[in-house]
Amino acid sequence: MPGTRTHCPYCALQCAMMLNPSPTDADAVTVAGRDFPTNRGGLCKKGWTAAELLVSPDRVLEPLLRQPDGSFEPASWSDALDLVAAKLRGTRAEHGADAVGVFGGGGLTNEKAYQLGKFTRVALGSSRIDYNGRFCMSSAAAAGNRAFGLDRGLPFRVHDLDTADTILILGSNVAQTMPPFIGHLEGARAAGGLVVVDPRRTATARLTDNGAGMHVQPTPGSDLVLLLGLTHLVIAKKLTDQHYLHARTTGFDAVRRSVNQWWPTRVQEHTGVPVWQLRELARRLAAGAARGQATGNGTYILTGRGVEQHVDGTDTATAAINLSLVLGLVGTTHSGYGTLTGQGNGQGGREHGQKCDQLPGYRKISDPAARAHVAGVWSVDPDSLPGVGLPAVELLGALGEPGGIRCLLVHGSNVVVSAPNANRVRAALKTLDFLVVADFFFSETAVLADVVLPVTQWAEEEGTMTSLEGRVIRRRLAVAAPEGVRSELWIWQELARRLDSASTFSAEAGEVFDELCRASAGGLADYSGLSYELLDSEEPAFWPYPAGSTGTPRLFLDRFAHPDGRAHLVAVQARRLGAPAQVDGTLTLITGRLLEHYQSGTQTRRVRELADAQPEARLQLHPATAEQLGIIDEAWVEVSNDRGTVRCRAQVSTDIRFDTVFLPFHFAGDQRANLLTDDETDPVSGMPEFKKTTVRVRALVEAGAHV
Repeated sequence: MPGTRTHCPYCALQCAMMLNPSPTDADAVTVAGRDFPTNRGGLCKKGWTAAELLVSPDRVLEPLLRQPDGSFEPASWSDALDLVAAKLRGTRAEHGADAVGVFGGGGLTNEKAYQLGKFTRVALGSSRIDYNGRFCMSSAAAAGNRAFGLDRGLPFRVHDLDTADTILILGSNVAQTMPPFIGHLEGARAAGGLVVVDPRRTATARLTDNGAGMHVQPTPGSDLVLLLGLTHLVIAKKLTDQHYLHARTTGFDAVRRSVNQWWPTRVQEHTGVPVWQLRELARRLAAGAARGQATGNGTYILTGRGVEQHVDGTDTATAAINLSLVLGLVGTTHSGYGTLTGQGNGQGGREHGQKCDQLPGYRKISDPAARAHVAGVWSVDPDSLPGVGLPAVELLGALGEPGGIRCLLVHGSNVVVSAPNANRVRAALKTLDFLVVADFFFSETAVLADVVLPVTQWAEEEGTMTSLEGRVIRRRLAVAAPEGVRSELWIWQELARRLDSASTFSAEAGEVFDELCRASAGGLADYSGLSYELLDSEEPAFWPYPAGSTGTPRLFLDRFAHPDGRAHLVAVQARRLGAPAQVDGTLTLITGRLLEHYQSGTQTRRVRELADAQPEARLQLHPATAEQLGIIDEAWVEVSNDRGTVRCRAQVSTDIRFDTVFLPFHFAGDQRANLLTDDETDPVSGMPEFKKTTVRVRALVEAGAHV
C-alpha cells in the first residue's frame, strides 16, 4: 500500500509529510518527511510524533452523556444527536436564537470552518459564533485590513525569505514554535542581518549570536514605543523611500507628526533599549531596504504574538506596518512585511465564516451585497441571516448571563485552558443550561460538557488547510477512523436535518469545498478557481485564486486592496506607558509556547516523548530576581494575582529580564498560565492581553506544596 501525502496537524507552517503503513500494525501509520518549499523534508518533534495521536488510548470513541451523578455514560449517535437537537430547539424557542452560542477553532479544516459558520447562521439562526483564532491572529488581521485592505499573514512565499539579508522578527520564537522555518533565515544570518526583538533570550534570539545579527530586549509591552521610535529615526535621518511613499501610500504626514515625540532617549527610557541599538537597527533596516532595490536581497519585517497579544496589539502591528511602508518594503518583489500565523489553519479558519463579523471569502456580514451573494449560494433569504455577533472574549463573557448564551457548542477548542481569566471561563461554562463539546480527547473543557461527541483527527479525514503564506493545501485520508467516531461535517448535517434547516448540508468534504469556493467568489479571499483536482496536483495555490487565474503568491505588486489602490499609513499612539516593572514587589508575566507542546496541550500532553521532555509548567525567572525572592532552581513557587494562582517549579535562567517572568500556557489544573491573564481586550480586534500581566511570586517551602 503506497504512502499518503499530507501535512502536519500542528502549526501554520503546515510541513509536508508522508504517512506510510506501519510494518507492525495494520491500523497504524508512520511519519516520514516530504520535500516541500516550507519545510524541505524537515519536521519538528511534534510532527515526527504526530502519528501517536491516532492510536492514543485516550481517544473518545463513542458519544458520552453526562448522568445526574456527574458521571458519563456511552450513548448511540442517534440518541446523542436527538438530545442535542432537542436542547437546541428548546433553547431557541424559549430564549431566542442568540441564546445558542458556537465556539470554533483555528485547527479546523477550511471545509469545517465554512460549514460551522453556515450551520450557526442558517440551521441555528444565531449570530453568536467566534473562535480561538481571536486569541491568536485578530490584532494582526485588523492591522492588515486597516493598512492594506486585506489580511493574509504572509503576503509572500516563505522561501522568499531565503534571499533576504535583513530580517526583523518581533515577538516570535520560531526556533521553538515552528523549527523548520529557521532554515529560511540563513541568508540573513550569514549577512549579519537577523534581528530578534524579545524580552527573553529565546532559541530564536540565540540565532543572532556570533555576528549573525542583533537581539533587542525591550520591557514587556513596550513594543509599540520601540516601533514608533524606529519610525521616528528613519524619518529624522531621511532614510525613507520618498518615491514609494508618494506613489503607493497615503497618511505619511500624520504618521510623521505622530512619531515626533519618540526621540531615542525617550524611547530608551520607556523600553530599556539603549540609544545606540535603536540607531544601529534603524540604519540596518534602511540600508537593507536600499540594497534590496539594487540587488534583490531585501528586508523583511515579521511580527508574532509577542507584540500582538496586547490590548494595544492592533496599534502595535499597525506601527510595524508603518515602519515597513516608510522603508518601501511592502508590495515589492524583494522585501515585505508579514505576520507569522500560529494555528494550523489560523489563516483559512478566519476567512470563511467562524469570525463573528464575517461571511465566506472574508466578506463582512454587515455588507448587503455580501449577504446577498452568500445567501444565494445557501438558497436562503439574505434577511434571514443574523447580523454581527460577539468576539470570543465577549461571547464567553455572555455565558449564562441574563439575556445571554444558555447553550454552547464547542468545536476544536479547549477554552478552559486557552482562554484568558480561565477561572471565570470555567465558572461560566458551569452555569450553562447545556454544553456540547466535539473533540477527539477528553479535554479539560469536555469534562464540563453535558454531551461529548467524538470526532475525526487529521489523518482520518479529507479537507484543505491554508498555511501561513496563504497556500491552500490538501489534507488527505490516510487511516480509517475508529468505528464510533464521526466527522463534524456529518454531525452538522445530521443536526441541521433534525432542526429542519432551510439549507442543505453535505457530509462530503469535496462537496463542501466546492460550495465554499462558490461562496468565496468575488470576495477578498477568493477560492473560486480552486478544486480538489488542482490541489491534488500539488501545483502552488495561493489565494486570492479567482476562477481563470493561477493564484497570487505575492500580493500588492500592482496595487493594494483599498479602493484607491494605496496602502494606508495610520497614525497610532502609545497610550499605556504604565509604571516600571518591579513596583511594590510585582513582576511582569509573559506567556508563550515550548518546543514540545502545542496550544492547550490537549494533543501533545498525550504523546509520551513530548510529555516526558516537558511534563510540567516551569516559571522562568532571572537569578537576581530569584535570589531576591529566596527561590532556588527547581523549587516550587506560587505565582498569583487577583484572578488566580499557579503553582509550579522555578526555572532560574539568565535568558530573561530581571523584571519579567515567563510561563508556558500548555498545561492544565493549577499550572494553567491563563488563570492569571486578564480578559481586557483590544478595542479594535477583541484580542485579550496575554503578554503583560502583573503577578507576585513567592517560594513554597512546605513539602508537597503543589496540589
